[in-house]
Amino acid sequence: MRDMRDSSTRNGEPYPIKEPDQSLGDLTGRLTAELGALFNDHLQLARLDITHDLKKAGKTAGLMGGAAAAGWIAALVLSLALAWGLAELMETWIAFLIVGVAWAIAAAVMGMAGRRNVEETDWTPEQTIHEIERDKQWMREQRN
Repeated sequence: MRDMRDSSTRNGEPYPIKEPDQSLGDLTGRLTAELGALFNDHLQLARLDITHDLKKAGKTAGLMGGAAAAGWIAALVLSLALAWGLAELMETWIAFLIVGVAWAIAAAVMGMAGRRNVEETDWTPEQTIHEIERDKQWMREQRN
């Protein structure tokens, strides 16, 4: 991606003046073309910024899915073992009820924590916003 703010010529101007007597229409056309290119650069930066975040989120989701499947199997087997172990001390239905209620409480706590994490997720393309702010500052400096 190009950065037109940092380019300079012999006379210190950010853009070389090809013809000192350019018409207003030519200058307006040139400005429009440069602003269009700047806008396209920012769109490309935002796209790259968001794509990076989505790839990372996809990889994380895959890992979490695998962990969830393995954890579910482990929880199922251990829960059955616990319930049958408790059944030696009390009625079988009460033992399974205790294990089921414990899992319901765990599910509620994890669900609330997951919801809070989703609400706290920030999908703002920070790098793009920073670049736009730099461009705005550069434009202000050019007017002065």
